[in-house]
Amino acid sequence: MYKRWLRHACATGVVVTATLVVGATPAVAEPGDGTAFVAVGAISLLGQRTIVGPLALSSTNGPGQAQVASVDVSGVATAGVASSAASRDDETGVVHAEASLADVAVVLSGLGTIGAIKVTCDATQAGVSGTTSLADVALTGVTLPLDPAPNTVVGVPGIATITLNEQIRAADGTLTVGGVHLRLEALGSGGDLVLGGAVCGVAAPPMPMASGSGLWAGIGLLALVALPVGVTAIRRRRVDTA
Repeated sequence: MYKRWLRHACATGVVVTATLVVGATPAVAEPGDGTAFVAVGAISLLGQRTIVGPLALSSTNGPGQAQVASVDVSGVATAGVASSAASRDDETGVVHAEASLADVAVVLSGLGTIGAIKVTCDATQAGVSGTTSLADVALTGVTLPLDPAPNTVVGVPGIATITLNEQIRAADGTLTVGGVHLRLEALGSGGDLVLGGAVCGVAAPPMPMASGSGLWAGIGLLALVALPVGVTAIRRRRVDTA
């Protein structure tokens, strides 16, 4: 099981990085899958290229939660406590993934601060949706909406292009949401950094416990519990008879 989880986690990291940083085909996910992370990027600064994250990666296939005490992308951005979580309700098929960062500072060219970033995606039987919310924004010369519409782009001439609430939807319905996506343009720098991200595949079919696969799953669970109890009872009866 560990090897299977490790393969899935590595594949998820590659997909997320390729999607949000390199600009490849949008990520795809199996029905019922979800992931979240606090930062991912590929940065070139003063001739030095650095791959960032995905940091604090969580998944519906485990781990369901992840946290880091701080984020430091040297020369570009920092943050305080940052966390992610991803969950799936096996009965309804609903998926939820979220990431949050506190005390964000865009140190590139002293651009300013964002008090908090929160990114979510949700997959239900009605569809897949995502949101980004910001708090206490204080960026020099830039006004950012606190609840940005999907794919809101703000330019900071000579420094960066910022996409807020970036939403990329794949052909299979998978939604990738990036909270704050910095595309660097400052002298001597380049690349991308995404702060806060969540990916949701479409909701898995619900599994009713009264019939069909749900019934057999319930019977299987009951058997797992009842069998050891029955064996123990038989053993006790034999001992008492002897």
